[in-house]
Parts: sequence; C-alpha cells; structure tokens
Amino acid sequence: MLGKLGDWTMPFGPYSPAQLVVLGGGAFVLIQTFSWWSWAGPVPVVAWLVSVWAVRGAQIAGQNPFTAILGVLVVLTRHPAGRIGGCTARDRQPSYLGGQFVIEPAHTAAPAVGLATGVVSSGVRAAGSGLDRLLAGAGRAEA
Repeated sequence: MLGKLGDWTMPFGPYSPAQLVVLGGGAFVLIQTFSWWSWAGPVPVVAWLVSVWAVRGAQIAGQNPFTAILGVLVVLTRHPAGRIGGCTARDRQPSYLGGQFVIEPAHTAAPAVGLATGVVSSGVRAAGSGLDRLLAGAGRAEA
C-alpha cells in the first residue's frame, strides 16, 4: 500500500499498486479520448473513479495482479526447451561413433575331458562365452 510519496500525503490514500495503475492509466486514456466521451458528461469520470475503488483488493488466483501478469509474461517468453542450471537447455551436437569389428569363424575345440568323471565328451564347445573358452582350455591342460 502506498499512502505517502515523499512529504506529500496522497488524498483518500493509501492506494494499492493496482489502484495507482488504474488511476494513472485511466487519467491518460480519458485525457486522450476527451472528444469521444465529452457528450456523456461526468459519467466516464465517475466510472473511472469507481474502477479505481473496485481494484483496491484485486487478486488473481490469490496473487497481486502485477505478480500474476509478470508470471504469465515469464511463461510466454521462456524458451520452449526450458532451463538447466539457470541456462537455456540446448540439444547436444550429434557425434558419430566410429570403429570396426571383426567376425571370426568359431574355433573347433578338441574333445574335452570331463573333470569329475574323466569321460571324454564328444561335443564341441563353441567359442561363445568367455567361461566356455576357459573351461575348454582347462580340459585341454589336464589331458
């Protein structure tokens, strides 16, 4: 609420910021458009003063109208990607991965000897996982 500007006390004050905006903006509009409404007499001036009185407790969703309008302006001017750490979020530059791979034929292993039974298995272990290769190598080392 504003009721005093310097040493000057505002008549009929204190005023809210919304009332001051309506008061100043309405006075400017009435002065600029005097030729349009002068035939109506004091009715537009009375309507202006009533509107100043009416906005004394104006709230939009429980907020001061200026705070609500500022929030709407912030949302409308915000970057669509949003913010990360206070900076505008940007997409990273694409990076291409280079490299090569080699496909080797599967090795045929010698018949493996069973560890517990000592029986030679006739199956061939494929070079699939590292555990299979390790077990295939262990069977050859004992034989």
